[in-house]
Amino acid sequence: MSNNKHFETQAIRNQTERTQYSEHSTPLFVTSSFVFDDAEDMRASFAEEKQRNLYSRFTNPNTTEFVDKIVAMEGAEAGYAFATGMSAIFSSFAALLNAGDHIVSCRSVFGSTHSMFTKYLPKWNIETSYFKVDEVDIVESLIQENTKILYIETPTNPAVDILDLEVIGNIAKKHNLIFIVDNCFATPYIQEPIKFGADLVIHSATKLIDGQGRVLGGVTVGKSDLIREIYLFARNTGPAMSPFNAWVLSKSLETLAIRVEKHCENALKVAQFLEEHKQVELVKYPFLKSHPQYHTAKQQMKLGGNIVAFEIKGGLVSGRKFLNNIKMCSLSANLGDTRTIVTHPSSTTHGRLSEEERLEVGITNGLVRVSVGLENVEDIINDLQQALTA
Repeated sequence: MSNNKHFETQAIRNQTERTQYSEHSTPLFVTSSFVFDDAEDMRASFAEEKQRNLYSRFTNPNTTEFVDKIVAMEGAEAGYAFATGMSAIFSSFAALLNAGDHIVSCRSVFGSTHSMFTKYLPKWNIETSYFKVDEVDIVESLIQENTKILYIETPTNPAVDILDLEVIGNIAKKHNLIFIVDNCFATPYIQEPIKFGADLVIHSATKLIDGQGRVLGGVTVGKSDLIREIYLFARNTGPAMSPFNAWVLSKSLETLAIRVEKHCENALKVAQFLEEHKQVELVKYPFLKSHPQYHTAKQQMKLGGNIVAFEIKGGLVSGRKFLNNIKMCSLSANLGDTRTIVTHPSSTTHGRLSEEERLEVGITNGLVRVSVGLENVEDIINDLQQALTA
């Protein structure tokens, strides 16, 4: 589809070719493999002289449609879809790094990404140097001769800090590094890192892209030469997205814009409510003027996202009491669902980090992450209010 189409149109009209049945909505292609006309067709197809589906671990019409939509939304050249967001992150790093390479990353990353950097990549002599969200000025000093990747997520999980994509993108370009951005919290609708210099953009499609807590998925999009290496790695190691999940996620993208608009509208109201509550010590939401990186958020994000982080007075005891008092909202480790979800990061998503590591990225014992859903915002606020005061 032409890139001059609007976001919502790309999300809906970028589809696979119709079959002989002239279906209006893309069907589900539940097949492990595909057939060939003759020996020469089979040879040419495996030699990649033809672009066609061979085996669903490589490509499938449903995964291709999903990837094509994300590629168009992000302004990328190519992409590949994975079984989960973490398989997208690991496969992207594993495909592009060699033993002895070095990574520079923001310290505020998802707990499993941190484990990958500190527990698993060192097995192959791949080390990571961290900088804090307020230490962008030291990034260049961390770059070594063997540094290959500069990695960030923004907004960060779970403290919703904002990193300046343009500043970090310029550093990556100056030092000829691969700049990778986890864009999960923002989605392509809110933020387009490639416009600020990102070479690759990664999503956990499990979150807002699905939006209804149904399926797992991940996707990496970006420069075609880098995606080629990632594709070859994934083709041989097998972390492919299932056709069913791709079909669900592609349908989900058709409503992404309208869902995200409402998520963000609700989240801003929830953040404003919490900021005025006497039991709340601190609230962080990118589009609150009190957010330390508010101006950066306004420059690079269309909306503030659906994640609100706040700290309850009284620390761990008050935090547990609050969670136990929740009635309507869900207690879950997921986010980006139609249902509002309340999470205690220090005991769940980031529980494997030491207390020192958590505090370094702003995860206090009393920090609560709210993934604001699509319920009536008054009902969301009423539940938070009763849980805070009960």
